[in-house]
Parts: sequence; C-alpha cells; structure tokens
Amino acid sequence: MNPYQTYLEAVRGMLAGHADASRAEAMRAYMRGRFLFLGVPMPLRRSATAAFCRQPLEAQALLGVADALWTLPEREYHYVAVDLLARQWKTLTPAHVEALLALAARGAWWDTVDSLAGVVGDLLRRARRSGAVDAQSGMDDALQHENLWRRRVAMIHQLGWRAETDSGRLFRYALALAGEPDFFIRKAIGWALRDYARHDPAAVLAFLQGEGGRLSSLSRREAGRHLGRG
Repeated sequence: MNPYQTYLEAVRGMLAGHADASRAEAMRAYMRGRFLFLGVPMPLRRSATAAFCRQPLEAQALLGVADALWTLPEREYHYVAVDLLARQWKTLTPAHVEALLALAARGAWWDTVDSLAGVVGDLLRRARRSGAVDAQSGMDDALQHENLWRRRVAMIHQLGWRAETDSGRLFRYALALAGEPDFFIRKAIGWALRDYARHDPAAVLAFLQGEGGRLSSLSRREAGRHLGRG
C-alpha cells in the first residue's frame, strides 16, 4: 500500500463534490486531449484544498505526497501537488531540485512544468541569497539533459528574479538552446529574455542586437515585445 494513500484519499474527497463531466471534456480539449480531468476549475480546486496544502510536512513527506498525487490520472491531482509544493517550498533545499525536475518530466506539459520551474527558482534564489555561489550549477546540467522539459525549466527558472538574475547565465542559456526547433524551448528563451528586459531593457536590447540573429524569430519576437522590436 502506498504510504501516502491517506493523503490521496483525502484529496479525492475534497475534489469529488466539485467534479463536472461537461467541464472536464472542455478542459481536456483545451489541453489537446493529453490528460483526463475531473472538471474542477482552479478557484474551486484551490479553495477546496487550501487547508490540505497548508498542513505542514517535512521534506520527504512533502515530495512523497506530491509524487503520490502524480500517480493519479486526472490532471487536477497534479495541480494540487504543485500547489502543495509551491505553498511549502521553504521546507525544501537545493538538494531536492533533482526530485522536482524528475516530477516535472512525468506527464509533462507546460502547465505543470512551468509551475514547478517556479518552485525550483524559489529554492535556487534563496540559496543564492545565502551565499551559495554554485546554487545554479544543477541548472547547467538540466540545460543539457535529453528531456526538453528539464531544459525548459533551466531556461525559465530565473523568471521574476529581476536584479538578482545571473544575466550571464541567462544569455548563455539562450544561445545554448537557440538552435532547438521545439516550440516550447523557443518560447521559453523569448519569455526569459522578455522577463529580464523589465529590469534591464538595455542589456536585453544589446544582446538581441549582437546575438539575435542566432535566435529563432519566435524567440526574438517574444524577447523584444516590450522593446519596440517586431
């Protein structure tokens, strides 16, 4: 028996009364038929599981419950796992980043991957603030991983960091992934650059002027959206 079965049953009970078959079909269609859904919209899901996500767990249990929720087929359970991790990320350390990356790669699509990238980013930014200069070295490894979703996490993990962004790493990552044909990688490059441009538009503009030709048109367009570029 799964040691976290009681948690699974608890979450099932919290969401069961909000399931809506017609909404589930629409949600499945929106996600291109990749996942099953209960049909519970985000506001209802979060209100129904708010107390559950606040229940403090130590790191091993936190990751264990998230992993267990991921074994359930309906996508809402994966979202609850992400909500739980996002709520209690301070319990984790950079040593747990690999577990988060492994989770992101399971049943992967942008909806869960991007949210888990935010948790990874929170952990690594805190580590940087505490003086761990090599805190992001694991992202260097993720950037070269065969799994494209790990590479996407590496590209976007600094979103929202503003002045704390390692701009050298940001630009280096963008160039390292520039030749990839995948839409989600190209979009991630542009998104990460656009986000940093809100803090330092001159640096991003200079990068685009100097190296923009190596990026896809999608990446350039996304990166320059607020810089007066096409």
